[in-house]
Amino acid sequence: MWHFPKVAAIACLIGLSACVSSYSAANPKTPDEQTPVANVPTEGSSQNPTGLLADLPESTPNRELLAQSWDSYRQRFIQSDGRVIDYEASDRSTSEGQAYALLRAVLINDPTTFALTLNWSENNLQRQVGGKRTDSLWAWKWGRKEDGNWGVIDSNFASDGDIDAITALILASRRWHQPEYLKLAKLKLQDLWNLSTISKTQGKRYLLPGPVAAFVPNASTVYLNPSYFAPYAFRIFAQVDPQHDWLSLVDSSYQVLEDSAKLSSVGLPSDWVALNTKTGQYQTLPASSTLKSLYSFDSYRVWWRLSLDAAWFNSPQAQRYLVTSTQHLQKLWSKQSIPARIDLQGKPLVDYEATSQYAMLYAAMQVVKPAIAQELLVKKILPQYKQGIWGDQSAYYTQNLAWLGLLPPKTIPQRLLK
Repeated sequence: MWHFPKVAAIACLIGLSACVSSYSAANPKTPDEQTPVANVPTEGSSQNPTGLLADLPESTPNRELLAQSWDSYRQRFIQSDGRVIDYEASDRSTSEGQAYALLRAVLINDPTTFALTLNWSENNLQRQVGGKRTDSLWAWKWGRKEDGNWGVIDSNFASDGDIDAITALILASRRWHQPEYLKLAKLKLQDLWNLSTISKTQGKRYLLPGPVAAFVPNASTVYLNPSYFAPYAFRIFAQVDPQHDWLSLVDSSYQVLEDSAKLSSVGLPSDWVALNTKTGQYQTLPASSTLKSLYSFDSYRVWWRLSLDAAWFNSPQAQRYLVTSTQHLQKLWSKQSIPARIDLQGKPLVDYEATSQYAMLYAAMQVVKPAIAQELLVKKILPQYKQGIWGDQSAYYTQNLAWLGLLPPKTIPQRLLK
């Protein structure tokens, strides 16, 4: 799913057509009959902060904060039936939000929240035509419809949400010995490959952000979102689905990241890029497009995704990219401030900062410049944290990126990655 900032450090999430700009702090309760009782695993962490804390190694930096903030997030943003609420966008729910909850739950060993969140998602985000489910991927947007009822608003899928959900399912199957999670992950992998990857230039296969109809505007152009590329996930997918060449997506992901960074005179990743499949050249998107080619709230996630590939799989490509493409931000940090949005020539577009950016950059700096990572933590990230919440209490996106960025990848048991 892709993001557009509304005010400082807050992202308004946009979809295939336009940005949703109305906000509400109400907590809508969906009908109970929409969500049957989940099959909750009994093995695993207890559901209080103390139990969560016990599941993080004692050497984990910010250990108490990670446990407390996850507990606060569950109470504030996850409804009792497993629905994750985005208060900044008309109290809607998204596949991205559900997937972040799954990923965080398995990383901190919270099987109950995982099961509830998965159950709600599977029962409410089905993509259907004529009342029949078309595939196993999730509709990206669910909320209050024009007739006042709650349900799927946009049945297109967003592949980043599905990638994160599938990754979480595979890890959960290993952590809690739940074979049904792996079975569901494999089913979703078939549809993700068939519906969200495309073979183009010289037979190379690329990950699409969503349906072909939305991101292949003509025979020679493909729109790509670099922040969706998750090489660590593709490596894990290859372990459980040898029928498809997921490792080819590792190669194409790094190729897109490295080559499209040349669109920026300072080497930054862009929220969106266009690939000319005839020439193999990258271009910025048309100025008239809702999707923008700049460094902003989407592209922050590149730092986190590649830091996971570096930490979990010792990827030299990830390490090289993080060293090279963070140079401009390191230079800006020498003045103790990095704008939330920067154009591809390195010019600041706004005068505010974003905690979500600092948290994602923290993950990258842990790989390439630990001293800068510590400075970001002390000067920019921790000061925004109060009573379990980073910044605004409605800032769903910030809560997720801050937590994911701060969780040390090495706290994950190696057995979950093999």
